[in-house]
Amino acid sequence: MGSEKMMVLSGYEAVKEALENQAEAFSERPKIPIFEALTEGYGDIVFFLLINLLTQANMTLPKVLFFSPGENWKVMRRFTISTLRDFGMGKRAIEDQIVEECGYLIENLEFRKGKPFETITIINGAVANIIVSVLLGKLLGSPSVAIYNLCPALGFVFKNYKTVLQNRDDFLAFIQVIFKEHLKKLDKNDQRSLIDVFFVRQKEEKSGTNSYFHNENLKNLVLNLFTAGMETTSTTLHWGLLLMMKYPEIQQKVQNEIATVLGSNLPCGEHRTKIPYTSAVVHEILRFANIVSMNGPHSTTMDVTLKGYFIPKGTYIIPFLGSVLQDKSQWEKPGDFYPEHFLDPEGKFVKKEAFMPFSAARSDDTKP
Repeated sequence: MGSEKMMVLSGYEAVKEALENQAEAFSERPKIPIFEALTEGYGDIVFFLLINLLTQANMTLPKVLFFSPGENWKVMRRFTISTLRDFGMGKRAIEDQIVEECGYLIENLEFRKGKPFETITIINGAVANIIVSVLLGKLLGSPSVAIYNLCPALGFVFKNYKTVLQNRDDFLAFIQVIFKEHLKKLDKNDQRSLIDVFFVRQKEEKSGTNSYFHNENLKNLVLNLFTAGMETTSTTLHWGLLLMMKYPEIQQKVQNEIATVLGSNLPCGEHRTKIPYTSAVVHEILRFANIVSMNGPHSTTMDVTLKGYFIPKGTYIIPFLGSVLQDKSQWEKPGDFYPEHFLDPEGKFVKKEAFMPFSAARSDDTKP
């Protein structure tokens, strides 16, 4: 494309071969001008997570981080994933906060009393508040939409280059205020949030000349947890609402299963294995919605051969995840919303290797 050597990977076999079987050869991240400008050269750390937390899907912690070449990306990636896990991502520890925020969201929806209303701000606010709970160590309470309204950078669309940069600057100014508040109350023995952990690590490595724990990395980390984590999760929830309205018979099956298994109890992670149909519907929403059709760009670290084609070092690679989620060799009815894709003949939930809504990666890809 233009002066860039570029290859698009299409279909399950090609994407798996590159991103899993030959992961090292395809592990570099190319420099992209708009993201270089957004992150001022420090690299963009993008996480597609929280979906399994809000929807209670039985998935592992996503492994997608992109737009960030070099050692800086690797260090920040390891730190962020390990810290998020320590604060409960994908575990029981964060469930109470999610249930509390879901309670606010349900109250907000019930308040409409069946009348038409716009859902974007309400749902985005709920998702953003969960992210805030990890960053700040607490929920900000209801109405959580106030978080979404803090800055238009949350959920921005790349309509105009200058607008994007202005939105970034506005949001980073807000983040800077948060940093100052946390530094005033910082206690090494009482680390309440991801920001606290980062600042403690920063102080420990202050004497080092090559520390990656500086404020610019922290600002970009926080910015991307909002923009990537919130947008993907809220978009998935909107697709879920749409598909449940379009297919009321599927909605009824989900409702019946939840009512039978949970009764009057609040949902938690241990229920996942007991609601196979609901889990299948959540996974099928992610497959059918295909919200990240083009995975983050990669580039080759060496000369490599893929499916008989020679690819020179430095080639720009785009994994076309939409082709994987619609691959006729992997899905019985790829063009239909069909939860049975994730159910065996006995109605038990089954994982599919071709389920790559965000990316593909080696199983040990998130280890420190």
